[in-house]
Amino acid sequence: MSELPVVVIGAGPQGLAAAAHLTERGLDAIVVERGESAAAAVTEWGHVRLFSAWPELTDAAARRLLEPSGWRAPTSGYPTGADWVRDYLAPLAEALGDRVRYGTTVTGIARRGRDKVVDSGRRSQPFVVHTVDQGGQEGRILASSVIDATGTWSLPNPAGADGFPAVGEASAADHISYRIPDDVSDLAGSHVVVVGAGHSATHTVLRLSELARREPGTRVTWLLRRGSATNVFGGGAGDELPERAALGSRARKVIDAGVVDLVTGFRVAQFTQDGVALTVRSEDDREINDVAHVFALTGFRPDTGILRELRIDLDTSLEAVAGIAAEIDPNIHSCGSVGATGARQLAQPEQGLFIVGTKSYGRAPTFLALTGYEQVRSVVAHLAGDHEAADRSDLVLPDTGVCGGAGGFDVEEAGCCAAPAPAVASGDRPLLGVLP
Repeated sequence: MSELPVVVIGAGPQGLAAAAHLTERGLDAIVVERGESAAAAVTEWGHVRLFSAWPELTDAAARRLLEPSGWRAPTSGYPTGADWVRDYLAPLAEALGDRVRYGTTVTGIARRGRDKVVDSGRRSQPFVVHTVDQGGQEGRILASSVIDATGTWSLPNPAGADGFPAVGEASAADHISYRIPDDVSDLAGSHVVVVGAGHSATHTVLRLSELARREPGTRVTWLLRRGSATNVFGGGAGDELPERAALGSRARKVIDAGVVDLVTGFRVAQFTQDGVALTVRSEDDREINDVAHVFALTGFRPDTGILRELRIDLDTSLEAVAGIAAEIDPNIHSCGSVGATGARQLAQPEQGLFIVGTKSYGRAPTFLALTGYEQVRSVVAHLAGDHEAADRSDLVLPDTGVCGGAGGFDVEEAGCCAAPAPAVASGDRPLLGVLP
């Protein structure tokens, strides 16, 4: 078993960082990536600017791997996703060389010769990673351990408020998008609806508000499921990431200026179509009419299909790794002051399996790249037998300035900390969080 590689699934920021740590510790690593290049998901939102600065976006082991080649870590500014790929993630993948296998999709993971039910001899058997390449050729990779860093990008939540697509959502698919837009000029003069309360929705609202200011007749309606918009505008001066604070402050300004109509307590139940126009109906029968396009930006959820023959422990509400769920539950808090999560918290009943990155958070928001880098550092230290390093954590995450979590669904409630600090208008451009 010790002669087998550690297989990392996903060549995104955390997957590549995991491979760098494995390489540094002398462990054989194979990274399996279904895209044709590194960080394929980040590339899809390359037009979005992150609100974490460059020093918070690179991993220490990755920097040590890259620097002998003459690469130097960017030290200032807020990159776009495309910048992140070009100036860090792509060079890191290149430095890892043939450890990264592109165009290879993982279809399932199991223990060799044992399905999920079998106890006997389970831990003595290696993992089998089932794959298929772009030509349809099936394969198997034996692994001593598996790090699942596949993220959640491929599975956005629907617009429907109960977690399932709303009635008519599938048939209206040509008029509904689930990604942050880049060019919105073709929506000039029309009525556009944004559903969602996170950073992706906020960024989209700001981009559309610029179009509304330029093009008369353009209407933007922002639908929130909760009865209060307090947390949408962020923590202002209390946010320890200044550009994240600027995002919320700009959103408040466009609402106050009447450029965007904000509707709270609107839980989408149905879409009906009349020609090219949509009507969006809520659970309480309110309607938003004459809609040309909807951006449903209600978060993401993990796809655990490849893990179905393994024994895993996920929180029943968040679908996050059970060992970290209590700290990241948005129903309890949104302070950002989550303790760094390492190998001990991420451990699964299937010994040697770890779920890291945004997938470890399940449906919970507020994941930062810093968290993912600390996760993989600890996990790889554990796999290398350095349990002291695995248990150590020096990471302090920046507070959001929004304490109180999601609060009541219908009314605002006090939460875990002090009241949010007043929002302060600042910044001159929309920026999005580390991962949209």
